Amino acid sequence: MKAVLLHEFGEIENLQYTDFQTPDITPNQVLVKINAVALNHLDLFVRKGIPGLNLEIPHILGSDIAGEIVEIGSEVNVSNIQVNQQVVVDPGIYCGVCEFCVQGQHSLCNTYGILGEHKRGGYAEYIAIPAENAIPIPDTSSLELVQAAAVPLTFMTAYHMLVTRAKLKVGEDVLITGIGGGVALAALQIAKLNGARVCVTSSSNEKLDKARKFGADFTINYQENPDYHKEVFSLTNKRGVDVVVDSAGQATWEKNMRALRKGGRLVTCGATTGPIAKTNINLLFWKQLDLLGSTMASRQELNNVLRLVWNNQLKPIIHQVLPLSEVQKAHKILEEGKQFGKIVLQP
Repeated sequence: MKAVLLHEFGEIENLQYTDFQTPDITPNQVLVKINAVALNHLDLFVRKGIPGLNLEIPHILGSDIAGEIVEIGSEVNVSNIQVNQQVVVDPGIYCGVCEFCVQGQHSLCNTYGILGEHKRGGYAEYIAIPAENAIPIPDTSSLELVQAAAVPLTFMTAYHMLVTRAKLKVGEDVLITGIGGGVALAALQIAKLNGARVCVTSSSNEKLDKARKFGADFTINYQENPDYHKEVFSLTNKRGVDVVVDSAGQATWEKNMRALRKGGRLVTCGATTGPIAKTNINLLFWKQLDLLGSTMASRQELNNVLRLVWNNQLKPIIHQVLPLSEVQKAHKILEEGKQFGKIVLQP
């Protein structure tokens, strides 16, 4: 099969489109012929190398996968799994038997991993995955596989952040920083679907204009207005927002805390601008803020958000579709932050 291999961590040029052996499946796995794989910032981090992450080399990136089942393991006993079935792939890998898994909190599993990060992923023509990670696309869905590939990681992450961790309520105000990426756009849609008023930030007026078309109530260009938290206070009658959704980390941390109302919640799933941020403890205890960490989601949460996608209540946003052979171009676009929506590769 054709695949994009990473023999050593580092620059974009280390991504090599070449031939690789098609994976064999175990009795409990299925073989998926990949139709589309969407990029995430996680791909950039893994490509550059994450300290302490020991991977099977050559590594294959790619967490968001959609395709068709072409082979089923001899011990797979799942009634809705069959050859030629179109599926999206749950990128989360977990043990299923630890204290967290039996409670349905799969992303807290001590052995939790993500396809494309901890295990070989979807920058390839085929992938072997546990049968339970293959989620059938219902016949009633009008979604194409390219669109389906843009759903799992970002939508499950945004759902877990807003619904499970932040416990978003109808009528609350939400600030989403850095609109344009997959998680931020999914969070915008989920927040609006749950009856929130949403403010988004970006350094691009073009992205802000597009965000308004997807439901953003207020927009702030943080390059033109670097003290955007002050503008947030003005827009909320000096109250502040109830929830901040952040994945930037270091560059936005304190301003996001200042943008919150007293008793507000900041929920974060990443640190694209750096992991080490200063926390003003006086601000934390005086405003009685909640700082919430969030990683991926459970299988049930993924199924919940997928139902909303199948019913066209949530829609994946595609920036560009490229052939897998143009993976280096795709990584460059993502690194430069030019995208509005997901970049999708097709083998």
